[in-house]
Amino acid sequence: MRLSAWRAVAPNRDALGPKVTAVLEPVLATLGSETDPDSWVIWGDDPATKYTILVPTAAGLAVCAVRINVPQEGPRVGGKLVRWGKVQLSELSIESQAGHRLLTFQIEQHVMRGVDDEADRMAAFVGLVYAAVDGRPLPKLNGRAVKRPRAKPKGASKPGGTARRSLGSPARVRAGGDRRQGDSRERGSSPAGSSG
Repeated sequence: MRLSAWRAVAPNRDALGPKVTAVLEPVLATLGSETDPDSWVIWGDDPATKYTILVPTAAGLAVCAVRINVPQEGPRVGGKLVRWGKVQLSELSIESQAGHRLLTFQIEQHVMRGVDDEADRMAAFVGLVYAAVDGRPLPKLNGRAVKRPRAKPKGASKPGGTARRSLGSPARVRAGGDRRQGDSRERGSSPAGSSG
């Protein structure tokens, strides 16, 4: 779900109003987010005063804590970028009963719950997060994928870089503790020994 779409479902008209958006967008841009990114808003217990926004980026998960009414200051947003290797995730759980679905997922100590249509949107967002953690291209929730840069493994720039070092010498591996067999091959005699 795009960040702009969250405005329509906000529990409070000021939650994602122009004042909050003016403070939020520069923080998201600094953390590597695109304009109007795919995101998830965790409204929490008191969405009239604070909530959390999760935004997957190429480098990691942007976690923004939004406070709507800071006395004498207005809205405040604090953000951090958690690298994909450090993001804490749970398994995606689903329950179904009488045609209703309940999804539960935990990410960075935030519990996400979704029912029916919201469960479908949540499952799509969790799929986006799993793709990013696995190093796959980030799927756009509108259908297109964004390719992430991949780091080269060590030794990948040299042909056979790590494979040759890990195998060792084949003659030593086969010979094991039987040095006579290895020595007899070097002298040109048969492995069964000399017969005469």
